[in-house]
Amino acid sequence: MKSSGVLFISLALLAAGCAPLMLKPADFSWPIEDEVRSDSQGMVHEDRYSLSFSIKPLMYAEFKDSVHVADRPIRLIRGMEGYYYMTGPKFKNVYVFTQAEGGLALKKTILVSKEGLKSPAFNQRAPYIELINGKERPIYLNIDGIRKEGSK
Repeated sequence: MKSSGVLFISLALLAAGCAPLMLKPADFSWPIEDEVRSDSQGMVHEDRYSLSFSIKPLMYAEFKDSVHVADRPIRLIRGMEGYYYMTGPKFKNVYVFTQAEGGLALKKTILVSKEGLKSPAFNQRAPYIELINGKERPIYLNIDGIRKEGSK
Protein backbone atom coordinates (compact mmCIF):
# COMPACT_ATOMS: atom_id res chain seq x y z
CA MET A 1 0.00 0.00 0.00
CA LYS A 2 2.83 2.33 0.92
CA SER A 3 4.65 1.67 -2.37
CA SER A 4 1.56 2.51 -4.45
CA GLY A 5 1.28 5.90 -2.66
CA VAL A 6 4.94 6.66 -3.38
CA LEU A 7 4.45 5.58 -7.00
CA PHE A 8 1.39 7.84 -7.33
CA ILE A 9 3.23 10.86 -5.88
CA SER A 10 6.24 10.18 -8.12
CA LEU A 11 4.05 10.01 -11.22
CA ALA A 12 2.20 13.19 -10.21
CA LEU A 13 5.49 15.06 -9.79
CA LEU A 14 6.77 13.72 -13.10
CA ALA A 15 3.57 14.78 -14.89
CA ALA A 16 3.73 18.25 -13.33
CA GLY A 17 7.30 18.61 -14.56
CA CYS A 18 6.20 17.80 -18.13
CA ALA A 19 3.38 20.36 -18.21
CA PRO A 20 4.04 23.11 -20.78
CA LEU A 21 4.92 26.53 -19.44
CA MET A 22 2.16 29.01 -20.29
CA LEU A 23 2.55 32.75 -19.97
CA LYS A 24 -0.91 34.33 -19.74
CA PRO A 25 -2.35 36.80 -20.44
CA ALA A 26 -0.53 37.88 -23.59
CA ASP A 27 -1.47 40.54 -26.13
CA PHE A 28 -0.09 39.97 -29.64
CA SER A 29 -1.83 42.91 -31.29
CA TRP A 30 -0.12 45.45 -33.47
CA PRO A 31 -1.22 49.00 -32.67
CA ILE A 32 -1.72 49.92 -36.34
CA GLU A 33 -1.99 48.10 -39.63
CA ASP A 34 0.75 47.83 -42.19
CA GLU A 35 0.45 48.14 -45.92
CA VAL A 36 3.04 45.91 -47.53
CA ARG A 37 3.74 45.56 -51.24
CA SER A 38 4.90 42.41 -52.92
CA ASP A 39 8.14 42.20 -54.83
CA SER A 40 8.47 40.64 -58.29
CA GLN A 41 8.58 37.16 -56.73
CA GLY A 42 5.37 37.69 -54.75
CA MET A 43 7.13 38.10 -51.39
CA VAL A 44 6.12 40.74 -48.87
CA HIS A 45 8.44 41.94 -46.12
CA GLU A 46 7.30 43.73 -42.99
CA ASP A 47 10.52 44.97 -41.39
CA ARG A 48 9.14 46.36 -38.12
CA TYR A 49 7.88 42.94 -37.00
CA SER A 50 10.43 40.84 -38.96
CA LEU A 51 7.77 39.09 -41.01
CA SER A 52 7.95 37.95 -44.61
CA PHE A 53 5.86 35.53 -46.65
CA SER A 54 4.73 34.77 -50.19
CA ILE A 55 1.36 36.15 -51.28
CA LYS A 56 1.06 33.89 -54.32
CA PRO A 57 -1.32 31.41 -52.61
CA LEU A 58 -3.37 34.35 -51.26
CA MET A 59 -3.63 35.94 -54.72
CA TYR A 60 -4.68 32.61 -56.18
CA ALA A 61 -7.32 32.10 -53.48
CA GLU A 62 -8.78 35.57 -54.07
CA PHE A 63 -8.28 36.16 -57.82
CA LYS A 64 -7.36 32.72 -59.25
CA ASP A 65 -4.09 34.37 -60.41
CA SER A 66 -0.71 33.72 -58.85
CA VAL A 67 1.32 35.10 -61.77
CA HIS A 68 0.59 38.84 -61.59
CA VAL A 69 1.82 39.40 -58.04
CA ALA A 70 4.40 42.18 -58.40
CA ASP A 71 3.70 45.40 -56.49
CA ARG A 72 0.35 44.21 -55.07
CA PRO A 73 -0.66 46.02 -51.87
CA ILE A 74 -1.76 43.94 -48.90
CA ARG A 75 -3.29 45.35 -45.72
CA LEU A 76 -2.13 43.45 -42.67
CA ILE A 77 -2.78 43.67 -38.93
CA ARG A 78 -2.34 41.29 -36.02
CA GLY A 79 -5.12 40.90 -33.46
CA MET A 80 -4.88 40.38 -29.71
CA GLU A 81 -5.08 36.58 -30.01
CA GLY A 82 -2.15 36.51 -32.44
CA TYR A 83 -4.09 35.99 -35.69
CA TYR A 84 -3.02 37.89 -38.81
CA TYR A 85 -5.84 39.61 -40.75
CA MET A 86 -5.13 40.33 -44.45
CA THR A 87 -6.99 41.93 -47.30
CA GLY A 88 -6.36 44.38 -50.12
CA PRO A 89 -7.98 46.50 -52.82
CA LYS A 90 -10.48 44.54 -54.94
CA PHE A 91 -10.55 41.71 -52.37
CA LYS A 92 -13.95 40.32 -51.44
CA ASN A 93 -12.61 38.56 -48.35
CA VAL A 94 -10.53 39.08 -45.27
CA TYR A 95 -8.19 36.16 -44.67
CA VAL A 96 -7.26 35.21 -41.11
CA PHE A 97 -4.00 33.33 -40.64
CA THR A 98 -2.22 31.75 -37.72
CA GLN A 99 1.44 30.92 -37.32
CA ALA A 100 2.44 27.47 -38.49
CA GLU A 101 5.74 25.71 -38.81
CA GLY A 102 7.64 27.66 -41.45
CA GLY A 103 4.65 29.71 -42.59
CA LEU A 104 1.18 31.06 -42.03
CA ALA A 105 -1.84 28.74 -42.11
CA LEU A 106 -5.30 29.89 -43.15
CA LYS A 107 -7.65 29.80 -40.17
CA LYS A 108 -10.74 31.55 -41.61
CA THR A 109 -11.97 33.33 -44.74
CA ILE A 110 -14.51 36.10 -44.07
CA LEU A 111 -16.63 37.45 -46.94
CA VAL A 112 -16.83 41.23 -46.44
CA SER A 113 -17.78 42.63 -49.88
CA LYS A 114 -19.58 41.15 -52.87
CA GLU A 115 -18.18 43.85 -55.19
CA GLY A 116 -14.65 43.96 -53.81
CA LEU A 117 -13.08 46.46 -51.43
CA LYS A 118 -12.07 49.82 -52.87
CA SER A 119 -9.80 51.28 -50.18
CA PRO A 120 -9.59 48.92 -47.20
CA ALA A 121 -7.89 49.80 -43.93
CA PHE A 122 -7.66 48.01 -40.59
CA ASN A 123 -7.75 49.46 -37.10
CA GLN A 124 -7.26 47.80 -33.73
CA ARG A 125 -10.51 48.14 -31.77
CA ALA A 126 -10.07 45.61 -28.99
CA PRO A 127 -11.43 43.02 -28.84
CA TYR A 128 -12.16 43.42 -32.59
CA ILE A 129 -10.32 44.29 -35.76
CA GLU A 130 -12.11 47.14 -37.49
CA LEU A 131 -12.25 47.05 -41.29
CA ILE A 132 -12.91 50.38 -42.98
CA ASN A 133 -13.64 50.64 -46.70
CA GLY A 134 -13.85 54.27 -47.75
CA LYS A 135 -17.07 55.89 -46.54
CA GLU A 136 -18.88 52.63 -45.89
CA ARG A 137 -19.76 51.61 -42.35
CA PRO A 138 -16.91 49.88 -40.53
CA ILE A 139 -17.08 46.14 -40.02
CA TYR A 140 -15.83 44.58 -36.79
CA LEU A 141 -14.11 41.23 -37.14
CA ASN A 142 -12.71 38.51 -34.93
CA ILE A 143 -11.71 34.90 -35.49
CA ASP A 144 -15.39 33.89 -35.63
CA GLY A 145 -16.15 36.28 -38.51
CA ILE A 146 -18.13 39.51 -38.65
CA ARG A 147 -19.15 40.43 -35.14
CA LYS A 148 -21.04 43.64 -35.82
CA GLU A 149 -21.25 46.54 -38.20
CA GLY A 150 -20.53 50.05 -37.06
CA SER A 151 -22.52 53.18 -37.75
CA LYS A 152 -21.38 56.28 -39.57
